[in-house]
Parts: sequence; C-alpha cells; structure tokens
Amino acid sequence: MRRLSRNLTFWVLFSIVAGVLLGHFRPAVAVQMEPLGRHFIDVVKLFINPIIFLTITVGISSMGDLKKVGRIGGKALLYFEVITTLALLIGVGVAALVRPGDGVAMAGSPAAAKVGEYTERAADFSWSHFLADNLTLQVLLIAIVLGILLSRYAGRQPLIDRLKMASTYVFRGLHWVMLLAPVGAFGGMAFTIGKYGLSTLLPLGKLMITVYLTMALFIFVVLGSIMRYCGISLWAFLRYIRAELLIVLGTSSSEAGLPGLMEKLVGMGCARPVVGLVVPTGYSFNLDGTTIYLSLATIFLAQVFHVELSVMQLLTMVGILMVTSKGAAGVTGSGFVVLASTLTALKVIPVEGLALLLGVDRFMSEARSITNFIGNGVATIFLAHHEGALDHAQAATVLGLRPVAVAGPAAAPPLLSEKVV
Repeated sequence: MRRLSRNLTFWVLFSIVAGVLLGHFRPAVAVQMEPLGRHFIDVVKLFINPIIFLTITVGISSMGDLKKVGRIGGKALLYFEVITTLALLIGVGVAALVRPGDGVAMAGSPAAAKVGEYTERAADFSWSHFLADNLTLQVLLIAIVLGILLSRYAGRQPLIDRLKMASTYVFRGLHWVMLLAPVGAFGGMAFTIGKYGLSTLLPLGKLMITVYLTMALFIFVVLGSIMRYCGISLWAFLRYIRAELLIVLGTSSSEAGLPGLMEKLVGMGCARPVVGLVVPTGYSFNLDGTTIYLSLATIFLAQVFHVELSVMQLLTMVGILMVTSKGAAGVTGSGFVVLASTLTALKVIPVEGLALLLGVDRFMSEARSITNFIGNGVATIFLAHHEGALDHAQAATVLGLRPVAVAGPAAAPPLLSEKVV
C-alpha cells in the first residue's frame, strides 16, 4: 500500500476519476477547477523550450558528424509526411465505411455564433504567421545553429559541460513540477465534464465511437507495425510511458507530457540528438491524431448535409488537409481553424456545421492528444533505430523485455518481447 501511495500513475488515474465524478455530480463546482489544469500546463510549458534548447545544443555539439544531423532531419520530415498522409486516408476510409453522419440533424445551436470566430482565424492563418508565432520551432532552429557552431569550436568542452549541468537542473525542476500532475489532471477533467456534461455525448455518440476506434486502429495496427519493425513491443512502450499518457488524458494536452516523453526516450536508449530533433519537430508536423480527426470530421459534416463528395473533391480535401494540418499545432483552437479553412476551400459543405462539433470536441481532444503523443514517440524510436542510434540492449532492460531470435536478414535487430513472468 505504501508503494502504491508513492506511485504517480496511480494518483493521476485517481484524480481523473475524481474529476469525472465531480464534473458529473457538481458541475458548477467542477467548472471552477479549470485554473488547476490550465496553470499546470502553463508551468510545464515553461520547461519545454529550455529542454529542447539544451538537448539539441549539447547533442549536436557532441555529435561531430553534421551530415548525420541533416540526414536525420530530412528523414524525419519524410516520415512525418508519409505517416500523416496515411492517417488522413484511414480517417477518410473509416468515415466512408461507417458513415457516422447519417441520421444526424443539424438543428439550430447556440454554439453556431462561435463558428464565425474560427472562420475569421482560418482566413487570417498563414505560414509566415505560423513560423513567427511558433516559439518551439524558433528555439529548435536556434539550438541547431548554436550546436553546429559549438561543434566547430575547439574550446567547446567547458561550455558543453555547463550546458549539461544546466540540463540536469532543468530536469530536476521538471520532476518536482510533475508531482503536481494529479492536480492538473483533476482540474482539466473536472472542468471538461462539468462544462459540457456526459449527456452532450449522446447525440454524436456514433461519431465519438468512430473517432476513438479509428485512432485505436491506427495506434495498434500502423504504429504497432512500425514498432515491430524496430524490434520493440508497442505494449511495453505504452506501459513505460503510462504516467505521461494519463497526464495527457487528464489535461487534453500532448504538450503536458512532452518533457517527460523526451526524457524517457533518452532513458530507453534513443540518442539525445535524435530525440531533440524529432520530438519537437513532430509536435508541429506529425499530428497523427489531429489529421485522423480532421478527415473524419469533414466527411461526417458532408454526410450530415447529405453532400456526396466526388473522388476529385475527396482528393482535394486530402490535399488541403495535408498542408493545413501541419500548422495546427501553432494555432489556438487549431482543430476548428483547420476545419473551417478546409470547408471554406471545398465550398460544398456549410461551415455552420462546425457548431455541431463544438460541444463534443473537448471529449475527442483526449483521443487526438494521446494519438499525437504516441505517434511522436514511435517516430523517434523508428528514426533512432533506422540511424543506428537506438541502444536495443538498454531498451530491453528499461522496458522489461528480453531478446528473442527472429528469422530474417542478418542485419535485422532481435525482436524484444514481453518477459515471461
């Protein structure tokens, strides 16, 4: 019992359940818990950019081979494009098969007045604003440049040692902050249930179920296959990051788990430069859960308004989302902004249909955030494995796995499977 009382995962899960109960039975009180979740995320965000800066700068300056840095970055962008396009196609396919929008009536909604806000922001969105406003990408670029300059400086070692010491203190501070994760998860979940209520799920229950099942399919089939290629059990990895997953679930923010994910990826044997390059870049360009949701939501609204999209219109929609979804991470209310821009570009689905989704979007944001979070972890492991920058022996030890001989090419790594208890 004493061991359980010190388990962060247990307390985060307990807090989520408590938040749900408070939101359901005392919604007025639960709504007032919003600052707990919001301020926790704000504090965690303070650590993100310092961690990215220190990890990248130290990693590149210690790396020596600058061509490898460019190669990893190029492979990461290619991987992101392939996987997010696959996610889009899966979303379109499932929506066309399940047809969650059939039978849903578009009645007048008080939320309809808010749609214009997102439409205006969609019109204002530009790539120049995205790059200018995205501090994480700016820090990433500065760290890469500084790392390259340090790698060419003969007297770099004392500077690198100081940066490593700073990194130690930053992570130590993060560990103290993460002790407050149960409070943040409680506040975020209580506010969500208290404000929107479980009853709002019923009219769009089919869409909710479709979104969650599609994302589960993507995680366990697509990402699971990628992990198997790398020789690592997806289940073992999910168990390893379970505390971060619960924090993401409770706060509906994948950013809340980003620092912890980076630390755990390094802890399981992924090289620091790879983690530092791939994870922060992935938070802007590898939004698997968001792209699945966007494609499903667009098809859903087409079905609600009885709009039969032609093959060319479907291809146009996928093309638009391939571009606009990449900027989603840099925009507040990104899902609706990107959806509004997509519907405006297609010109066949009424933008007013977004009012249908406002009430349940918060409940689906958990699925998006968790899928984005897992997707970036898997992307980092894949690229580290592909670059020979993943210590499989360390991964086996940390994840509680054992090497098993596998038939295949001699170059293939041993498969890491669950230990038999």
